[in-house]
Amino acid sequence: MGAMRKLLLLSTAVLATLVVAAPASAQPSGDTIVTFTVGTSNLSIAVPAAANIGNAFPGSSTSGQLGPVQVTDARAAATATWTASVVTTSFTTTAGTPDETIPINAISYWSGPATATTGTGTFVPGQLTAADAVVLNVPRVAFSKTSGAGNNSATWNPTLRVDVPPGAVGGLYTGTVTHSVA
Repeated sequence: MGAMRKLLLLSTAVLATLVVAAPASAQPSGDTIVTFTVGTSNLSIAVPAAANIGNAFPGSSTSGQLGPVQVTDARAAATATWTASVVTTSFTTTAGTPDETIPINAISYWSGPATATTGTGTFVPGQLTAADAVVLNVPRVAFSKTSGAGNNSATWNPTLRVDVPPGAVGGLYTGTVTHSVA
């Protein structure tokens, strides 16, 4: 009986070891769906508050840069394209008589190249050089972005030229150049 008892004890010990050492059955798995939002903002344009482009005599012209114009596109769009336009009023003195008015067709504009860009895509100046200048008698394209995705920006420093009519009266002339983006 001693040997049998030893065999039984040994069998029980091996069985206990196998039961203890046996891997537990796999636990069921669970998935967690994770979400987050990429924030978006607006399409905006920033322009200089004022610019003085010099002086000229009747029958001559004056030109000067307006200062940096910047479009910021924070829409995080899959197709992040935009077009900036420019238009002007006539330029007048405070009296605004016909001889104290420089008509819109005497005012021209060219954007020049981008001075800075961020983001991806193609940025296109409306008028790269003075030879490309356009008369602001109707709204004109100042700058555009024609391809790319995500946030971006472009800055340029446009030039305005005013041809002063020969009959213009002396004085300080003021007009408003408006840039917009869509």
